[in-house]
Amino acid sequence: MKCVELFAGAGGLAMGVGLAGFESRAVVEWDKWACDTIRENSGSGYPLVAGWNVHEGDVREFNWSAIDDEIALVAGGPPCQPFSMGGKHKAHDDRRDMFPATVDVVRRLRPKAFIVENVKGLTRSTFANYYQHILLQLTFPEVVRRKDESWFDHFLRLQKVQASGEAHVSGLTYNVLPTLVNAADYGIPQRRERVFIVGFRSDLGVEWSFPAETHSFDALLRDQWITGAYWERHAISKRHRPTMPASIAPKVRRLAETGADDGLLPWRTVRDALVGLPDPETRAARSVPDHRFQPGAKVYPGHTGSPMDLPAKTLKAGDHGVPGGENMLVKDDGTVRYFTIRESARIQTFPDGFRFHGSWTETMRQLGNAVPVMLAKTVAASVAERLLLTEARDLDRRLALERGAA
Repeated sequence: MKCVELFAGAGGLAMGVGLAGFESRAVVEWDKWACDTIRENSGSGYPLVAGWNVHEGDVREFNWSAIDDEIALVAGGPPCQPFSMGGKHKAHDDRRDMFPATVDVVRRLRPKAFIVENVKGLTRSTFANYYQHILLQLTFPEVVRRKDESWFDHFLRLQKVQASGEAHVSGLTYNVLPTLVNAADYGIPQRRERVFIVGFRSDLGVEWSFPAETHSFDALLRDQWITGAYWERHAISKRHRPTMPASIAPKVRRLAETGADDGLLPWRTVRDALVGLPDPETRAARSVPDHRFQPGAKVYPGHTGSPMDLPAKTLKAGDHGVPGGENMLVKDDGTVRYFTIRESARIQTFPDGFRFHGSWTETMRQLGNAVPVMLAKTVAASVAERLLLTEARDLDRRLALERGAA
């Protein structure tokens, strides 16, 4: 099944889509450093990006008519700054708002499905109408905004189309399901809340729901403070284990008293993610690519770093360089340092063999903007499974009709 990737960044979403079995026809990204990262890995023969057709430029200027294959999936994460909690919150008034461009590509390629990822801030009450406008545009991509029509008037017109039901009969439409997820609930060693907007072309008759969570905080608490299995896995003796934080003691007591077990795996922590990596301040770190100590980490109010024994805080790209607290590690002795590039890549579930291009600041921006590879795989694999089952269903129907005609 063929796919195209929009706003690819360093390739986190695209690699996850590839791991799910999709074959890339075009990877579009405007940032030179991110494109160089992909090109260098592709040129060195890294298998996940081998053969990618990388286009460095604006999605709106790409020649989509050159894509002559049937596209099963369009995937992409439009720039999040217009909606980010740390951004300027301009939404539709921000020139970086690329949701209209995303809708245009969907309209042109008519994919069987799409996966769009963005920040939790998109769902803020401040953006409520515009968020609904985005969802309706993706539902009815052929109901194009008219020249000199405001986005709000377009929104009202889309609502009328939805109420009438006419477009579902005659035009290109999608069944759209938005879901807010925490990456930690899917085995990513990071508390990263993101919106996934997944759509299937209505004529396919696909029924789909977002993949079920696989990991939980409760399971981590049981592992750490009830069974102690977490500390045993990391070979941390009882005398060297930290004291249970008072804030979680009541919850742990309830779990112990009830014996409750949700059947999920424990959240993965920073310590889990960094297994096998040497301290970046030691000589041993020199043999590990992208694993260099970066000085200058400082704690200040609201920026205190990520504890070792919880999933990391959300890695962020930063508006001007790298923000300190989100990209810092709190060591066992209580001191802080910046995550190295390789450690950040681990937290975003990029494979160790994937190298990054650019300065530390540029590379951390790529990582802060990325979709965790294994979360992307989870979502894309669920979409691929549903598309393949639909194809098999349709084939069975055609064969049954042919047998009946014979």
